Amino acid sequence: MSTIKLTIEYDGTAYAGWQRQPNQPTIQAALETALTRITQQHISIIAAGRTDAGVHARGQVASFQSDKSIPADKWKLALNSALPPDISVVTSERVPESFHARYSAKEKLYEYRISNHPARPAIDRHRVWHLPYELDTQAMRQAMSGFIGRHDFTSFQGPRASTSDPICVVSEVSLTSDLMTLTIQIQANRFLKQMVRTIIGTLTEVGRYKRSPDSITDILQAKDRRAAGVTAPPQGLYLIHVLY
Repeated sequence: MSTIKLTIEYDGTAYAGWQRQPNQPTIQAALETALTRITQQHISIIAAGRTDAGVHARGQVASFQSDKSIPADKWKLALNSALPPDISVVTSERVPESFHARYSAKEKLYEYRISNHPARPAIDRHRVWHLPYELDTQAMRQAMSGFIGRHDFTSFQGPRASTSDPICVVSEVSLTSDLMTLTIQIQANRFLKQMVRTIIGTLTEVGRYKRSPDSITDILQAKDRRAAGVTAPPQGLYLIHVLY
């Protein structure tokens, strides 16, 4: 058996997230269907992280095992010939049998994009969060420092989350601006359900002077979702890179 690691790019607009669900189109289901077409076998695929409905990826990582004698770099071509156009395998490579896309990951990097253009976007309507007003980026950057380090992120966890461990270590939070687009990147060893989107929603409230930049510490200490800001919509979120 060979263990194959895939790096995958996808537009999550038409999908109910990564994880296979009954009667719903998902990224996992599309990949496993493609694998079945290629191998005539059912092969389970494991992802580094389960992105939510509408969330995109530039560098999702997944792994599977197969006994087919297909060269590792040819899996990319075979899968792309069987996948829909909004999902693409960027690379395929053979890795040690001990590799696990989820449990071998050390950190993940997410990116969130906000459009401040006065007019609502048409082409990018499924790729950014449209906020047609100025945000105080200096205040937002000041608030970001409060997330760095090891914290209990219960206040930034979405509803019906099943995790029993709310502790995450955030190593980087940054904001860049280009014309009327803000790009926020967050890197951590792990993320809770909707954690990035809740952080983004809270930061935009800081940028609109609804919260103080110094409020992040109090929100974290509250360990209560009601203490944090709104949940940003999914279409602005991208899984950029998984570090191993």
